Amino acid sequence: MCGIAGALYSQPKLNQEEFLSLMRTMGDTLTHRGPDDHGEWVDVDAGVGFAHRRLSIIDLSHAGHQPMTSRNNRYVIIFNGEIYNYQEIRSKLDKSGVVFRGHSDTETLLESIAYQGLDQTLNLINGMFAFALWDKETRLLTLVRDRIGKKPLYYGWSNGVFLFGSELKALKKHPAFNDEIDRAALGQFIQYSWLNGPASIYTQIKKLIPGSYLTISSDSNELVAITYWSALEQAKLGQSNTFSDSYDTAIEQLNNVLLDAVKRRMIADVELGALLSGGIDSSLVVSMMQAQSSRTIKTFSIGFHEETHNEAIYAKKVSEYLQTEHIECYVSPQDCIDVIQKLPEIYDEPFADVSQIPTYLVSKLANQQVKVVLSGDGGDELFAGYTRYFRCMKHWEKQKKIPKYFRPVLSVLMSGVANVSWHMLANKKSQGDIAEWLRFGAKLEKRARRIHSNNSLELFVSMMKRYKDIDSLVIKGVGSHNLLSDSRSWPYHEDSILNMMLIDTLCYLPDDILVKVDRASMATSLEARAPLLDREVAEFAWQLPYEMKVNNAGGKRILKDILAKYVPSELTDRKKMGFGVPIGKWLRGSLRDWAEDLLDENKIKQQGYLNEIAVQKIWKQHISGWRNHNDLLWSILMFQAWLENDR
Repeated sequence: MCGIAGALYSQPKLNQEEFLSLMRTMGDTLTHRGPDDHGEWVDVDAGVGFAHRRLSIIDLSHAGHQPMTSRNNRYVIIFNGEIYNYQEIRSKLDKSGVVFRGHSDTETLLESIAYQGLDQTLNLINGMFAFALWDKETRLLTLVRDRIGKKPLYYGWSNGVFLFGSELKALKKHPAFNDEIDRAALGQFIQYSWLNGPASIYTQIKKLIPGSYLTISSDSNELVAITYWSALEQAKLGQSNTFSDSYDTAIEQLNNVLLDAVKRRMIADVELGALLSGGIDSSLVVSMMQAQSSRTIKTFSIGFHEETHNEAIYAKKVSEYLQTEHIECYVSPQDCIDVIQKLPEIYDEPFADVSQIPTYLVSKLANQQVKVVLSGDGGDELFAGYTRYFRCMKHWEKQKKIPKYFRPVLSVLMSGVANVSWHMLANKKSQGDIAEWLRFGAKLEKRARRIHSNNSLELFVSMMKRYKDIDSLVIKGVGSHNLLSDSRSWPYHEDSILNMMLIDTLCYLPDDILVKVDRASMATSLEARAPLLDREVAEFAWQLPYEMKVNNAGGKRILKDILAKYVPSELTDRKKMGFGVPIGKWLRGSLRDWAEDLLDENKIKQQGYLNEIAVQKIWKQHISGWRNHNDLLWSILMFQAWLENDR
């Protein structure tokens, strides 16, 4: 795993020494992603420069050094990620007469492009990656991102210079960088707690969409975006070619596909382990690792003293059964508070999934022992693991019985009751603890903005929203257009749960889950691999009919039945907990002073991004216990913390 950065000038101005120095400066910001080696390359005449930081995983020798030039001297590449089937591709290239200097996957990728072109190579490779490729012959720069979006890649024109990199901090080191905040993107962030691509927090910078590549010519400066793989199209293809054999056959085939995916991700020239929560996904990955390993697998877990958030006890039971070498660490609120101070620097732009805290802590724990870990990410999106899918359907079954014409009226009535209950509390007209009907008023406020939904998918998206009127909270934040706000681009299948899973695969997975894991792991120089997001696993999962994924017990039916081959069901069959911390409780307690400093009314007013009156109302509602604004407040606080760090 590595970090990449670079620049392309519309009008080259730097000499060789200045250009190399600038690339080194940009690359040095990514040392955490690649502490083992660094390299820079520039072509002054073409105005293009590359910087690379290397975390050595495969081919630890100098033959894996980057930037790397192809043997025919036509292409230069900087690569971040892993190609899991590179040995198969390399074997075919060997037979075709291609000569290699080392045995890295980067060289295999580069020589494959040189031999059979980019499109054919992208069709063949299976992995997680983001890379930049310079073609000396055509003077064409190409940026490429993997199918699911595991590895990040930012890009954009800024004051006449085209900048790109794995993280924004590299781009910000370039003197041409424009740090104007995109207020529409800010509104989107506050609403959902993460930024749906292609938007970034800066107006001039975008994220490359997963499964696509972008070309730019040094002669014309024209950007051309091409989709080489689409999750939406693959899902449609899978549904039109539904798996028609027996359930037992599906179990057998998926078991084999998963074993292969896990085995491919166990290839490394360094020691590896696994993150183990004790849930279905991570337990399955660890089971398959141990089943295919001649050595005892190292597993890592983080525990909390708060029982409602502690999965470590379950992880330990699974570990004991599988006989892994288990390392766990129980953390205190103070441990988490210490991490919170680092979050703006780690995530580089506002990011507010509270599980970012334990994800960083478990990555830090694992890094003390290994350089690579496997995780269970992806199982929820591909196999219907989120309970919110079924909660949404339960609500929709009730809501659709309400006549459409009456829903707006009911919404107004519900909002009215909610406002009355809050004003009574705010004006201290209620005595003692908050009366139950006042709490009911808070619930009505939440449901009032969802009752307008015309179908289950609209309801699902509305349930993701943190605030009823985001334009009244974010100043001049109108106009955010993304997949979640544009219903015309939503998937519509007969299977409502599939629609929700696809929305998550296109938005929540790449822009929340994978961002969280990438930044947290790479901040500790740890590589994280996700077998359940293997290309073949995903494509097989989309072929499975609904009843093979879901039964009366909920989602992940087939994963649970496969796991039962390795681990007794009683060790993993329990209510889904998630990987979070009790942030709502902490904001009323140990984090209150920190939060109130960031939410200072005068400070927010002076900054000019958020409505200070609305923010204070949200804070008071949370502190009073009238409403748990955990997610909304965490979004606001993460923006405020990021803003202080950025400015």
